[in-house]
Amino acid sequence: MDRNLALEFVRVTEAAAIESAKWIGRGDKNNADQAAVDAMRDRFNAIDFNGTIVIGEGTKDEAPQLYTGETLGTGNGPAMDIAVDPLECTDSVAYGRYNALAMIATAPQGSLLQAPDTYMDKIAVGPDAKLVIDLDAPVKDNLLKVAKALGKDIREITVSVLDRERHKTLIDEIHAANARIRLITDGDVATAIATCMDDSPIDILMGWGGSTEAVLAAAALRIMDGEILTRFKPRNDKDKAELVKLGISEDQIFKATDLVKDTAATFTATGVIDGPLLPGVVFGSKRTITHSIVMRGSSRTVRYIKSVHHNEAKQ
Repeated sequence: MDRNLALEFVRVTEAAAIESAKWIGRGDKNNADQAAVDAMRDRFNAIDFNGTIVIGEGTKDEAPQLYTGETLGTGNGPAMDIAVDPLECTDSVAYGRYNALAMIATAPQGSLLQAPDTYMDKIAVGPDAKLVIDLDAPVKDNLLKVAKALGKDIREITVSVLDRERHKTLIDEIHAANARIRLITDGDVATAIATCMDDSPIDILMGWGGSTEAVLAAAALRIMDGEILTRFKPRNDKDKAELVKLGISEDQIFKATDLVKDTAATFTATGVIDGPLLPGVVFGSKRTITHSIVMRGSSRTVRYIKSVHHNEAKQ
């Protein structure tokens, strides 16, 4: 992946973050999402590459999303797969809650898993614990093994879980194992990535979340030498039919290397609201400040970028 192209992608997420951040706390998640989508699409289409969204937030019939199958870019340059979430955590933006990101992952054509936007069961950890997790193992067994790998007591292990009714049994099992829980309202990509960071309070992510988010997280985890194990949990017959069409079994377990097959992947995100991965957009009278992260698989570099955008003079 050309480093200049990777840096072009940060302009895409910056634009989406700035436009969606204008809707923070205004109670309108649809317009927040629309603003991110429009800004992201416009920036993508100015870049010299030939991109295709292989997993995203919807289908063509459900526009205005950046839909699966949509082509982006000028058409000149390398052919690439794209996984995209223009605004993860739309509710967080609408109601001014914690944690929201604009995110994309890219890889050479044919490298990212093509799949429907549905649920997946997930478990994600950082480098030191990546060899000990098992999606089919009891919760306590996974927590004990992760604790041992990290050199911690199980009571010191913190598990990130989406605060959903479907996770009641999972939460009960984590409590029974004497581990700690960090419940999140939305946004499991940031906490999956946080498992790879030495200064993060999150040791492991568990539970069901979106399949798009699984691919996005996998791109970052591959670069940071972490691991994510996933399995599809289709919501309805339509999702099941789509999996059959793509030749995917509901029993199949995917690793990060299955979700993102090529090492020349990128992950790019810009904070919309403060979260465990990045600070959010800061609006000033003359300048707007954004914070982004850019990862390149080919060099395994992780860059944090603080950008100062000069606002247009008011008429």
